[in-house]
Formats: sequence, structure tokens, C-alpha cells
Amino acid sequence: ELEQNAERYELENVELLSQPLVERYPEKLLAKMYQKPLPYWHEYQWRDQPVLDDASLAVDPDRVLDISSSLHGDNLEWDAPAGNWIVMRMGMRPTGVKNSPADPEATGLETDKMSRKHVEAHFEAFMGEICRRIPEADRKSWKVVVQDSYETGGQNFTDDFLASFRQRYGYDPLPFLPVYKGYVVESQDRTDRFLWDMRRLIADRIAYDYVGGLRDVSHKYGLHTWLENYGHWGFPGEFLQYGGQSDEIGGEFWSLGELGDIENRAASSCGHIYGKNKISAESFTSGGRPFTCYPAAMKRRGDRFFTEGINNTLLHVYISQPSDERVPGINASFSSEFNRLNTWYPQLDLFTSYLKRVNYMLQQGVNVADVAYFIGEDAPKMTGVTEPALPEGYQFDYINAEVIERDLFVKDGLLTLPHGTQYRILVLPELKTMRPELLAKIKQLLHDGAVVLGPAPERSPSGQNYGEADRQVRALAAELWNGLDGKRKKMSRIGKGLLMVNMDMAEALAAIGCVPDCKFPEDVQWLYGHRNVGRTEIYFISNQENKEVTASPEFRVQRMQPELWSAIDGKIRSLPAYRQTDTGTVVPLKLHPYESVFIVFRKSGGKPVGDLLAQNFPNPKVCSRIDKPWKLTFCDTLRGPKGVQTYTVLEDLSQSDREPIRYYSGTIVYETDFTFTAKPEGCVYLNLNRVGVMAKVKVNGRYAGGVWTSPYRVEVTDLVKNGENHLEVEVVTTWQNRLIGDSGLPESERSTWIPVNNWTIKDSLQPSGLMGPVVLETENYLWDN
Repeated sequence: ELEQNAERYELENVELLSQPLVERYPEKLLAKMYQKPLPYWHEYQWRDQPVLDDASLAVDPDRVLDISSSLHGDNLEWDAPAGNWIVMRMGMRPTGVKNSPADPEATGLETDKMSRKHVEAHFEAFMGEICRRIPEADRKSWKVVVQDSYETGGQNFTDDFLASFRQRYGYDPLPFLPVYKGYVVESQDRTDRFLWDMRRLIADRIAYDYVGGLRDVSHKYGLHTWLENYGHWGFPGEFLQYGGQSDEIGGEFWSLGELGDIENRAASSCGHIYGKNKISAESFTSGGRPFTCYPAAMKRRGDRFFTEGINNTLLHVYISQPSDERVPGINASFSSEFNRLNTWYPQLDLFTSYLKRVNYMLQQGVNVADVAYFIGEDAPKMTGVTEPALPEGYQFDYINAEVIERDLFVKDGLLTLPHGTQYRILVLPELKTMRPELLAKIKQLLHDGAVVLGPAPERSPSGQNYGEADRQVRALAAELWNGLDGKRKKMSRIGKGLLMVNMDMAEALAAIGCVPDCKFPEDVQWLYGHRNVGRTEIYFISNQENKEVTASPEFRVQRMQPELWSAIDGKIRSLPAYRQTDTGTVVPLKLHPYESVFIVFRKSGGKPVGDLLAQNFPNPKVCSRIDKPWKLTFCDTLRGPKGVQTYTVLEDLSQSDREPIRYYSGTIVYETDFTFTAKPEGCVYLNLNRVGVMAKVKVNGRYAGGVWTSPYRVEVTDLVKNGENHLEVEVVTTWQNRLIGDSGLPESERSTWIPVNNWTIKDSLQPSGLMGPVVLETENYLWDN
């Protein structure tokens, strides 16, 4: 608006404003601009300050008159009192934003998300109509109404907004409506507080009227709701409260890039504080080139977010394919293709079995975290901050004012929620504002035994009970923070509790004797998550490095036997070597590249056999190398070589000088024979070492298992026999190499088709096939199951 009217406002070099105008332009010019209504220049920049901070130019709220009754159509008939008046006509209209993505028949204006009435009308006209047209017996699979991430911009008004505002805050918002146009009303402080109240009310209404409203109408039809509790591009809510009103909560992460780095902690924190045990994620979305993702390449990101609280995996995405059998078929620019035409789809069960085991284990009991970071009361808010930073070895959640005021209490010295989640410290943000009601609850928690770290607030952020609310905050703060100067005195006993200021988290945790929950050496890039089920402690440990790593983490568990539970195949074994300390149990561990395991404590610990790594992870001994010639069958004869191919040495097929092999994508069956002598004690494994990208193994016609991630080996103890044995390895690749090869051919000669394709003949091929070396090896321990 300013750019378009620069001449009118006599401004030069006008640019989009992201700070108060008073900081950019001289006071004289501001006064000139003040004579004309200044539009609110960007609907998403709600965090900008009002236009003026000169009290002499502020609008007197007593001089803001509602003359709507004098308006007849477009004609104003008003007997104006003496003086200079600005006549401002304000109204409510749609934002103009339409739902997306959607087919044309399903596209329309976004519904009013601050109105239960309109949300219910939208449901009835769309999903309700579908329910009425499909007999109940025929819609047994339709269970969930999904609300995806919020990406449609904000809104700042609704039908009953003025009445709702008056009821909430106890003062009339009408004299402050010029603030929407950039004016200061009464003072900078009063205007800021009106804006705070307005934004907070919008966040509350969107949580309870939109999310809660959709939940309630869905329940009428036997459905429940699932929500991603965050948004971009104008998200107007407070992410924890917003997600708290949904039946289920979900985050999101991509196999590549950074998306998920804040979204999943937002979802898991919401689930943990609102008592939602199942925390989903739109998982393994891909923004890379088509078909580059496969399970081993996805695992690191997935494991990271398991440690942040995700425990229900939703694969993104399965696209139903037409019957014309063009391959790889319809794809999307943002997805990993989990559909039936993907080359590794026949072996997807290897990956999903792993995901199911991890999900099951991480849904047991309650999450264990030591620190709750209060996000403050301001809105809109998409995530929190962890300040002071949390040292390694601890977990945290974000927590909001609603849950603190309504649900939080102290039990056995721990901050506790009704469903069982507990924290050792509540951390307050570096803010100068807090409502007196919340501060009074924090005072109660302190007296009951809570530990709180953070600065004293100075005033209320709201215009509610203006003046008196500030006095209440100052009085409570003076009482609680009395004598805490942050230098000579950083801690004070308040009732049974402890209030701390000006400490980093390491100092604060040490002050209450809270040792790390799972402590790794500093140079080890491992992550952990922790669940508690009664007397059972479940730790999920993830190696985030593409190399084998050994370490001896200390778990905050005493006098219990550590066990290793493998999510790859479901096997369990005790770890006989460990060491007890005054604060926990040190367990020597070895993790392969990107490997993850569960370390479980559920039994009383006996006497350990020692504390050496080799006692828990004996070095495997190679007992036989399988180096006889291999017979290869390329199962897709349309795109690969026909007939059986013989290889005396295993190699990367993408390096072949034969194009049908170099560019081959699909299934390849490797077969050979080997001789085995007497079985040694312990377990016998077939180690394939290098596979591009997944494989299933049969020994003597019996299925041994599959490999998709390091270590690429399967146990064959009960399948091998003395003498001659037959080995069959079914390898699946990705579509990448065939797509690259076809990109160098005329379109009429290509054997593949996808609508989204940016591969060229110059791109590098992906290592393909069974590369080995293939060996039999033994380890002298046995699994408990």
C-alpha cells in the first residue's frame, strides 16, 4: 500500500516495513501520514509494532464513536460534533484464501476457523453428505478426519468477535478497532495489549472452535480427528493448545532436508502434555529426485524422530496406480513411492516390520523427560525455544500456560500431569510478561515442591484488568524472587520448592542432583529416547553416523540387568558385561552404521561378568567364504538381459560395460552352492556385506530372512547343514538407474514412464546388486528367544 501511494504520502524509497514507521521516517512526516488512514500493510506481520508511539498523536478511545446507525446504505447522515473527525468504515470480509490442493469441484473459500457454526456447516456439506450417502456397513474403513499442517494464512475477525472479546477480557474492543488500520489508541502500551489480547483470542478460538469443533461434529458420525499441530505462512494458533483439542496428534518429516526438525518435537510435546500416547508423523516425505529414497537411506531421519517422541509411522505416500502398467507409474515431486510398482515394494515388509516393532515399543508406558520448557503466553506461536540450552543426555518437552494452570501438580517432588508424565524442572522463558493467574499457579507449584528456573516477570501482557493486573504481577514477583540477584544468590527455597535464576541448565540440573538420563561420550553422535513402564525402563538408541561406533553410555538405572532388543528381527539377549556406578549403569555397546537398538532394563541385575565390549559383542569369526560362481537371473526381461548370467566374482552391476545390466532396475536372483563343515557353538550368520539395495535370503529352499540396513546379515544357524548347501539371494534395486538410462533414449524407445522426472544421462548411477563379499561367520552367544 505504501509503495503504491508513495506520491500521496510524499515518501521516497518506500519499502515493505518490518519495524515501526517511527524508526524509519521523521516525526513531521508521520504526523502528515496520520491525517490519512494508513492500511494495515501485511496481514501476516502481526508481530510488528503499531505505527505511532508519540502519545500526542495517539487516538483518544473516548473520541472513537460507533456511528453505524447513521449509515443508510452507502449514505452517511451524521450530525458531527465540533472538531476534526476521521470517518473510518470497517467491516468483515473473507480473506479470499481457497483450500488447496483440491480438484476444481472441491475448491472454495476457506471456512471461518473461529466459528463452530461454520465449521460444522462445512463438515455437514462435505463429509456429512458422504456419510449419509454411504451405508454405515460399507464405510467400516473410514475412521479418521485429517487436518493437515496449517498453510492457509491467518484471520483476525469472526461474527461474534466483539462480544467474545468483551466476555473474555472485560473491556470493550470497539474503540481499539482503528488499531487494525495501524493507529495507536490511547497509548503504545494499551495498543500493544489490545493486540496481544486479540491475537491470544484468535489462537484460543481456532483451537476450540476449529479443532475442537471439527472433533465434536466428527464424533457424531463415529469418526475421530487427526491433526498436524503446526503451520507455516500465517499460522494463527498456539501449537500446543491447537493440537491438544484433536483426538490424535501428528508431526511430519522428510527423508531429505530440514522439514521435521521442529515439527515433530511440537507434536510429541503436545502429545506428552495432553495425554495422547500415540504420536504420529507423516514419514519419509521426499523432496529429492524421484526414486532416490529407499529404506536404508530413510532410516537415519526416521530414527532421529523416534528419539524425539514419534511412535506411529504413516508412510508418505502410496499412490494408487492405473491398470495400464506403465512403470514406475504416477509419482509426485514430494513423495517416496511406497506403491506396488516400486522395485523394492515386494520387500517392503522388511522395513515395515522394523517400524512396527519400534512403534510398539515406544507406545509403551509414558515418555521420560526431565525438563519442561514453558513457551510463554504469546500467540501466534508455532514452536518453543530451549533456553538455556539443555546439555546432552537429557530429554525435554514444551509446555503451555493452559496445561500448567489446569493440569500440572506436584507429586513426590516432581511436576506431574494427570496421565503420569513428570518433569524435574519447569523453565520460564526470558519474557517480562505473565498474567497474574498463571504466576499465582506457579507460586502454588513452588510451595508444593516444584523446581522452577527463570526470571521474574514485570507486568501482565494483557489489557484485561489493566493496571491492577500489573500490580498483582509485581507483588507476586517481589514475593517469590525476593533477594535473588542472579549473582550472589541464585536459588531460593519457596515452601517445599526451589526457585532458581541466572543459571545454565547444567548448573540447574546439578543443583537438584539430576544426573543425565543417558550419557554418551562427547564425540559420539548417538541419540536416545526413553519410556517407562512400571519397573521397566525402555531406551531406544540410534547411531546417527555412517560408520561402526563403540561407546559405553551410562543409563540412569541401577541394580538391573541390561538387555538388547533388536527391532530388525525382534530378537532379545542379555548383555552380561556392565558396570554399576553411584548414579547408574554403564553398558558397553557397538552399533553398526545407522544402527538402532533397544536397551531394556526389566529384571533385577545379577553379578556382571565384566565390563568389556567383547563380552557383550564378541568379534565375529569368518568360518567360510562363499566364492563359487554365481548364477544371476534378471527377472524383468523387458528391461534387462535374458537368460542366466554367470559371474565368477560379485561386482557392482552399475559399473557393467553392458547397458542392459548397467541400467537395470528390478529384481535379480543370485544362486550358488557352498560347502559347510561341522557347526561351531553359538550363532551362524550369512553376511552379505554390501547390497544395493535390499535382499531376501533362502538357504536350502528355506527362508532365512531379509536385509535392508547394516549389518547386512541373517542368522542361518538352523538352516545350514554339513556338506553341500544351496544359497539363493533375491536382490531388489531402485528405479534410479533405469530412469537415467532411459533419459538418453528417444521417448519412443523408453521402457519407463513417470510424470515427474529430472534425471539425465549425465547423472551418477546408484550401486546395484549383490556386491559382497558373502561369508559365513559365527558369534559365540545365543539369543534368549
